[in-house]
Amino acid sequence: MEAFFRTHANLVEHTNALVRRTLIDEIDWNDRMIGIKGTRGVGKTTFLLQYAKENFDIASHSCLYINMNNFYFQNRSIDDFAADFVQQGGKVLLIDQIFKQPNWSKELRRCYDRFPELRIVFTGSSVMRLKDENPELNGIVKSYNLRGFSFREFLNLKTNNAFPAYTLDEILSNHETIIKKILPKASPEKYFKDYIHHGFYPFFLEDRNFSENLLKTMNMMTEVDILLIKQIELKYLSKIKKLFYLLVTEGHEAPNISNLSHEITTSRATVMNYIKYLADARLVNIIYPVGQEFPKKPTKVMMHNTNLSFVIYPQKTDEQDLMETFFVNSLWKDHLVNQGRKDTFYVVDGQKKFRICDAKSEHKIRYNNDTIYVRYHTEVGQGNRIPIWLFGFLY
Repeated sequence: MEAFFRTHANLVEHTNALVRRTLIDEIDWNDRMIGIKGTRGVGKTTFLLQYAKENFDIASHSCLYINMNNFYFQNRSIDDFAADFVQQGGKVLLIDQIFKQPNWSKELRRCYDRFPELRIVFTGSSVMRLKDENPELNGIVKSYNLRGFSFREFLNLKTNNAFPAYTLDEILSNHETIIKKILPKASPEKYFKDYIHHGFYPFFLEDRNFSENLLKTMNMMTEVDILLIKQIELKYLSKIKKLFYLLVTEGHEAPNISNLSHEITTSRATVMNYIKYLADARLVNIIYPVGQEFPKKPTKVMMHNTNLSFVIYPQKTDEQDLMETFFVNSLWKDHLVNQGRKDTFYVVDGQKKFRICDAKSEHKIRYNNDTIYVRYHTEVGQGNRIPIWLFGFLY
């Protein structure tokens, strides 16, 4: 146990999160069982360590971070380990990569039943369905999602500001006033292009090649997050990867399920399941018409975030597609986004109509009062015309 405490102290001491994630203030840390899901690479480990650093003395044995990658847990259950931890005064156990433990959900349930004084916070893949696939956790786990950097977080980091997040209603009703508070302190357009290229994943801060790092991360998403968690045989990995590439190269179009089925030599139903797994892994976003959802055929499949586009298929990074991807990804956290009546139109939460458009082509646009125009190549807005970068302030 002392070795784990030493590792914990070393990790916490050297944790220096340059951006304090807003999720840390949204979680009720008094809950006894907290699950934090997120796609690979968004900083879940740093998030746990930052929480420990802010709330516990580094020399205290009341909080402990452990990682299920440790071979020690091949011969030790989580609840047995927790028993030793509690005996030594432990109060909060932070468990990283929980899905690496084969019987993790049952072991967590035993912890919950055996140690009422213990709080557990664990991280897992976005592919996991904590309650649907693990009934023993129903009613006891509070689940949260950690996302990649928002444009707001990226801009704060680059400009040393502390701009707050805004709700969608605040942006729609008060964007002109909000923008006037931002522009004197920073020029969003100056940083927006960089964010689109490499700002979503925190590891752009590391002294490594971003594209290579992201490519490795994407492979891990398919090879570990999808195959391991969904218990898919390794021989089907090439089909999933090929499907992903084909979806990317098609662009923002309704996928031809029959053609895709033929290309990867599998059934239509399996193609639809694979697309859903890719969406669960946060590699793609699936867009449906209003009122429809999986397993219906989607009207669009796009990259989950713009950074992925520059790695998987850099020769086809259409600006309109990138802007639509940014918009959908920014709203995805708290809102339902559906396909509108035309390609560049979207319906949010079943009622609000949005159109993504280029401010440089205003002379080609016929503006309507019932539509909100999300415009790129501009920093300011007026009325129902709002600059797209401001939607990056939703979290």
